[in-house]
Amino acid sequence: QNRRKWNVANCAFRETEHVAPRREEQLMRRSSSSKILFSFVVVVAGGSAVYSMALSTMFQPVKLGAFELKNRFVLASLTRGRSGESRVPNAANVEYYRQRATNFGLLLGEASSISAAGEGWYDSPSLYDESHVEGWKKVTDAVHAEGGLIVAQLWHIGRAGHSSFLGGKQMVSASDVPIDGDGVYTADTSKQPHETPRPLTVEEIQKTIADYKHAAENCKKAGFDGVEVHAANGYLVDQFLQTGSNKRQDDYGGSVENRYRFLREIFQAVTEVYDPSRVGTKLSPNGVFNGMGAADNFETFGYVLDEIDKLGLSYVQVMDGLAFGYHEKCPAMTLDDIRAHLKHTPVMANCGYTPESAEEATSSGKADAVAFGRPTLANPDYVERLKNGYPLNADLPNEHWFGKANHRANPDLGYVDDFAPIYKAKATTEL
Repeated sequence: QNRRKWNVANCAFRETEHVAPRREEQLMRRSSSSKILFSFVVVVAGGSAVYSMALSTMFQPVKLGAFELKNRFVLASLTRGRSGESRVPNAANVEYYRQRATNFGLLLGEASSISAAGEGWYDSPSLYDESHVEGWKKVTDAVHAEGGLIVAQLWHIGRAGHSSFLGGKQMVSASDVPIDGDGVYTADTSKQPHETPRPLTVEEIQKTIADYKHAAENCKKAGFDGVEVHAANGYLVDQFLQTGSNKRQDDYGGSVENRYRFLREIFQAVTEVYDPSRVGTKLSPNGVFNGMGAADNFETFGYVLDEIDKLGLSYVQVMDGLAFGYHEKCPAMTLDDIRAHLKHTPVMANCGYTPESAEEATSSGKADAVAFGRPTLANPDYVERLKNGYPLNADLPNEHWFGKANHRANPDLGYVDDFAPIYKAKATTEL
């Protein structure tokens, strides 16, 4: 018999020995968490194969606060760096989101800077002036014309950037603690050592909170259905939450209550613009990206989740998966741990999920929705392909994940250029 193994990175079924030119094999199994029968259709042609899975829960609608999702697949925020030097969303950005609007229950817009002081990523978009509003309005109009929903992700990069993005000015953070890492990409796309940030003053913290509110106001003018406060992955808010990066001795440091204060006051500001049922947030208690992780993270994020659960937010997106790196300084928070704290708030899982693991997470009630990122880069029709058993396009080469100088000249490259069309062969689905 042929040996077979699952390639979970791109959800493809692969055979490791010789196969006939073409055959079909149907495999069926019963889910351990439900009475639904799953049907797998394996189509082998010329040594390659694909599978389809009738995902009962993932294709069902779900309500996240004020959002009525047609399915539980969420497009993750992917910082692709295609908005050019102006940081104004362009025609390529419009097409990128339009392509995905009919597939996903919710689109999470890519991280957008709340102020010029919050920038630090090559050609990422922003949300602090009227030109940004006008650019994003074209995106939201395109998404809504396709019947989709889209929220904006509000972002301040903090110490994770570089002074070259700030006209030579020193970066800011909770404290003067630099990232311990192998360097950062600068405004000219070269890689340089991480710089030491300076601590924000209390007055600057209040100004930054006001910037979040102003950006939320711009989101409403741009037509976004809601906003997500980015508090994950080692960016400014996360730098305040974690003890490894926050060494302050004032009202914004020390105790977990004080370290959460910055995020709490941001929530207060943005919910003056959007109803809490249209506001989400993103957390990464397990992540090591941008030099994060602390021995007390399990306790810190338990408290943060308990406090957020009182706010009536639309959802909390948690990077519970370890595919983005695990700091190993304390036990990892699992979906079970997170759900125990979020008794009244929808949970959105993220990081390294496959269709199978997403189905398990949602059918078991541990998560209400799951965000997908990398598989969607080359498959804007990812959900339709899964639903119908059509093969996925090959993974996008790493050089096209993030914008570089060649993408400034041609933002469509590896972003919205013509991927292989949906496979139209007949698929078998049994329920």
